[in-house]
Amino acid sequence: MIDLSRWQSCAATLLGSLALVWAVSLYGLFVDERLVYALALVPRRIEGLPGILSAPLVHGSFAHLLANTLPLLILGGMVAARGVAYYLAMTLAIIVLGGLGLWVFGRNAAHIGASGLIFGYFGLLVARGYYERSLQSIAVAIVVVVVYGGMIAGVLPQGERVSWEGHLFGLVAGGVCARAGLGRAL
Repeated sequence: MIDLSRWQSCAATLLGSLALVWAVSLYGLFVDERLVYALALVPRRIEGLPGILSAPLVHGSFAHLLANTLPLLILGGMVAARGVAYYLAMTLAIIVLGGLGLWVFGRNAAHIGASGLIFGYFGLLVARGYYERSLQSIAVAIVVVVVYGGMIAGVLPQGERVSWEGHLFGLVAGGVCARAGLGRAL
């Protein structure tokens, strides 16, 4: 039997997370554009460290925000399907691990946007299929690769305005979370 209250909690948490990204991004884009770069992750600078947690909340344009919304909703929803605690733990782990990798190894630029988190969800869902080897996790991994497999090209250098390093370290962070089995006990 389906536990409707569990699904409602998952949906509310996912939509609340997305609403936070939208609220912060819209405020930064239309009210105080200094916020966008104040919350950015700047590699190897102490003042850039808080950006590890805040950079996924801000976007450089409305188009950037829109481009990240559907993958955050779909891939984040697939992660949230395992429960609120799992979703929150994986989201935080991916943001921190991916952000630390970006802070240590990223090029000197202001990195913003939730695409590192999106790549982290992708890496988590695909690697979970490999490491867990359950029918459900393999099926999810196949669907994710079929629908979003083309985004892998995003980990390659693409110019100054795209944080391919954020994509790469997000993907790695998701894989590390799956390999470590983080959240299994949740």
